[in-house]
Amino acid sequence: MEMNIALLPGDGIGPEVIAQAVKVVNAVAKKFGHTITFKEAITGAAAIDAVGNPYPDATHEVCLASDAVLFGAIGDPRFDNDPSAKVRPEQGLLEMRKKLGLFSNVRPTFTFPSLLHKSPLKKERIEGTDLVFLRELTGGIYFGEPRGRNEQGTKAFDTCVYSVEEIERLARMGFEFAMKRRKLLTCVDKANVLATSRLWRETVQRLAPEYPEVTVEYEFVDAVAMRLVQWPKAYDVLITENLFGDILTDEASVISGSMGLMPSASLGLKTKLFEPIHGSYPQAAGKDIANPLAAVLSASMMFEYAFDLMDEANIISEVVNLSLEKGIVTEDLSEGEKAYKTSEVGDWLAEQIAKM
Repeated sequence: MEMNIALLPGDGIGPEVIAQAVKVVNAVAKKFGHTITFKEAITGAAAIDAVGNPYPDATHEVCLASDAVLFGAIGDPRFDNDPSAKVRPEQGLLEMRKKLGLFSNVRPTFTFPSLLHKSPLKKERIEGTDLVFLRELTGGIYFGEPRGRNEQGTKAFDTCVYSVEEIERLARMGFEFAMKRRKLLTCVDKANVLATSRLWRETVQRLAPEYPEVTVEYEFVDAVAMRLVQWPKAYDVLITENLFGDILTDEASVISGSMGLMPSASLGLKTKLFEPIHGSYPQAAGKDIANPLAAVLSASMMFEYAFDLMDEANIISEVVNLSLEKGIVTEDLSEGEKAYKTSEVGDWLAEQIAKM
């Protein structure tokens, strides 16, 4: 198969971890006889520095012309520490989601047998956890209008807006995911307080009879936040709006023991995008110490969701598990043992794939 993949390394450790994902993708392509063409483009703070725009038109054209996008991270403390900045790296991420129609962020949370002790939660609570969030990405309070401040600067306001269409397309994807898994769907909302949440609940209730095999649960977001740390194995597929999903998926990510392990996919109307869930971690940039496994597992999701190639996806997951079992890990997971460099982990993964 011929594949055209856009590379958006982004900021901070993004270029370093994406470089390791590329090594693994190339090793998989060689093993299975695929032809990969990569095209790199700028985004985030790097793009602001270069052209003054965190998501330039040229980058958008590269994404549209590709079968999938591998994305690193966005963010720079120069902008975080300047509340008056008019242009920010994160604006590029929101613009990219909007222009590419990426309305669903797929965020799995699962555990690794060799790392159960690294989780802040007790082993018996998390062992066997395998859940997935579908977070709506292009609506809600991050995009609603009006937004801003009054003339005096004494009040600020953000508007949360959702349409039935936006909710329904994500909910249907959630039902379809549930049908392929344990047939359990949880709708996360705040319907006792918010009008938008009541619309979410009404829409999911209307769709539910079309999927009679799926058990649907409705939970308030605060209850889900509590149950995620009490009994995460109770969940399978969870669907939720943009802000709630942003918060809950980061909470869920630490169940595995490290944010540096969890991948994600953003799906929608056009090109699919795959990225590690961690941030740009600027303190580690250029030091060759960042954990590349989330980026590598994002490549695994790419083979599955963009190309429907499960053997290729599975071999990446297998070699990542092997690296954890053998201690071929970066300093965040080394526990006093030898810590490998980011590039060394990437090299080892690619070599193992060639041997398998």
